[in-house]
Formats: sequence, C-alpha cells, structure tokens
Amino acid sequence: MPVYTFKFVPMYPKSINYLLLFFVCFTGIIITAQAQNPDTHNSWLHSYDAALKQAKAEHKPILMVFSGSDWCKPCILLSREVWSTEAFAYYAKDNLVLLELDFPRFKKNQLPAAQTKHNEQLAGVYNKEGEFPLVVLINEDGSVIGKTRYKAGGPEAYVKHLDELLHK
Repeated sequence: MPVYTFKFVPMYPKSINYLLLFFVCFTGIIITAQAQNPDTHNSWLHSYDAALKQAKAEHKPILMVFSGSDWCKPCILLSREVWSTEAFAYYAKDNLVLLELDFPRFKKNQLPAAQTKHNEQLAGVYNKEGEFPLVVLINEDGSVIGKTRYKAGGPEAYVKHLDELLHK
C-alpha cells in the first residue's frame, strides 16, 4: 500500500497571506466593537402600549414610523440613510422613544398575525391616507405633534428637521 504525503503549498505569496490575515482580524475587531457599543444601535419597539409606557416614564415623544421595509424605496432609503446611522442613534437615545410599524409584502418577511393587526389598527388612527414612509411624532399622551416623510440629506439634516417639528 503506497504512502502519500501532502505538502502545503501556499496559494498566494507570503505578503498577500499576511494582508488577508490582517483584513480578517481588522474586520472582526470592527464588528466586535460595533456589537459592544449599545449607543450605535436603536431599540425599536413594536408595541404601541410599550412605547407609550416608556414615553411616559422618560417624558419623551414617540417617533412612530409606518414603513414598507421590503417594497417601499423611500422607506428603505430612510432606514439606510437615517435610522441605521450612529448620528441618529445618539440623538434618539436622549430624545425619542422609537416605534416601528412595518407593512412588508414579501411572504418571507411577513409578520405574525397579531403584529399585523396591531400595525393596521394604528394605521387606522395615525396613517389614514396609507402613506409610506410616514413618520409621526406623538407626545406621551398619544396626541400628534407632527408628521413627516423621507427627506434626503442624511442623518444630521433629518435630526434637525425632527427638532423643528418637536419645537414648533
């Protein structure tokens, strides 16, 4: 029976191997650092009652977002350009209670029936026109402070716009 021996032959020159190793390690450090920094991640609630309870306890307004997360292009842009940014996260942490009311269309993204019903009931009160995205700012009593939609310009411009609506 023949004996086979294997010899390791690097696929890339040594310098590229080191570069790849550095990239993998560096990427891991960034991902770990972001995961450990709670200030860069917003805590979106999905229950009106929970949002109202938190708003009353913290004396903050609620930012309620009616979104079509998998079909509405302005909704996707708002999420990508504003909601998921560090600048908005820092602002929201100190100034808002966040409530997401999603209306996905693709079967793979469907919400549980109870959540869909909850979102539809709130849309019947705060979004009768069925606008997407619609951002509704309400006070801790549930009264509307202001409404807005997607606006280009990034998180800083959107935060300034929200401040204007809150301090009319």
